[in-house]
Amino acid sequence: MQLNEIIARQIVARTMKIISYSINVMDDKGRIIGSGDPARLHQKHEGAVLAITECRVVEIDQATAENLKGVKPGINLPIFHLGKIIGVIGISGMPEEVHHYGELVKMTAELIVEQAALMSEVQWNKRHREELVLQLIQGVRLNDVQLSSIAERLGLDLSQPRIAVLVKVIPDKNISFSLEHLQHLVHLLEYPERDNLVGILSVSKKEVVVLKPITLTPDNWSRDVETKRINQLLKRIRKEGKFTIKMALGDYFQGVDGLAKSFETAQLTMQTTANKTGDVFFYQDHKLPVLMSSIMAEPWKAEQLRQPYQRLQEYDTKGVLIRTLQEYFEQDCDACRTCQTLHIHRNTLRYRLDKTEQVTSLNINRLNDLFQLYLAVNLFAEK
Repeated sequence: MQLNEIIARQIVARTMKIISYSINVMDDKGRIIGSGDPARLHQKHEGAVLAITECRVVEIDQATAENLKGVKPGINLPIFHLGKIIGVIGISGMPEEVHHYGELVKMTAELIVEQAALMSEVQWNKRHREELVLQLIQGVRLNDVQLSSIAERLGLDLSQPRIAVLVKVIPDKNISFSLEHLQHLVHLLEYPERDNLVGILSVSKKEVVVLKPITLTPDNWSRDVETKRINQLLKRIRKEGKFTIKMALGDYFQGVDGLAKSFETAQLTMQTTANKTGDVFFYQDHKLPVLMSSIMAEPWKAEQLRQPYQRLQEYDTKGVLIRTLQEYFEQDCDACRTCQTLHIHRNTLRYRLDKTEQVTSLNINRLNDLFQLYLAVNLFAEK
């Protein structure tokens, strides 16, 4: 830990609230880096040099001050951090008048230094945790020794199974968005402690990424546990009313190397559900559209898949056929359950499905045609 001008100014401001004498703070070379008398800044203080060299309190009277460079009467005390002298604090005034303030001022200075050191350590850990998150989701390969060293230094358990979660901030219309919104979201994601690894992904896109511990099950991982935690987070955010969020949870892939794949599935899920309403989207619920997204990137292929939906849109201006088809697929093509959910007669459902076949020229009873309709609705219809 080194004294700098920012810490020195804090020490001067704090201590001069305690006593009415001018305070000087010198670095480990004896240079004045903080002072109640700005004219003395950056001067060499020979009394401080003596205090550092001999590791003792140095009192300077008027006669002595006249023989030393950059010195006024007063008392100079070494500032220690972790048993090492890192600078000197001086009180200007006649030694017999300021002597009894010495230990109080020295203690205040050392407390400020200790607080600054702790804050620096917190910021170091935060910055390196964020760098590690970005490396992991980008697929940067780190060997076991590197990972073990980083994890130990940051107090992380990288052996825990995790998934990537992409979180997007949607600010309140009446509040101007700032970096503080993202920083506040990071805080909400980190506390209470869930061992989440959180990093700001993009300020301009208002995105944060979380590498979230999960509970593995024989099938995959427990969505129920994570859904409960997500609902608690959403409740806290809504209560504050500063912004809302949209979350996309990726799939689980084994090992640290699998986090990049998990992030890719979360990212694609966010893109695929861009026009859908809702707060939370699981990759598993949108697996087909996500896996089809690479095909969708090619315009002519996307146009081919979109055609049935376009025809329905042009004919079905009120969206009745589209909503019916959506619910029909949601109920796994079970006519009875679809009728119950939509509160319609079976004949009404049959009529709407027949009309859908006429408009799209696709036969719902043929698997190939049904699949085309399913893709069109899931890839292009808004929910």
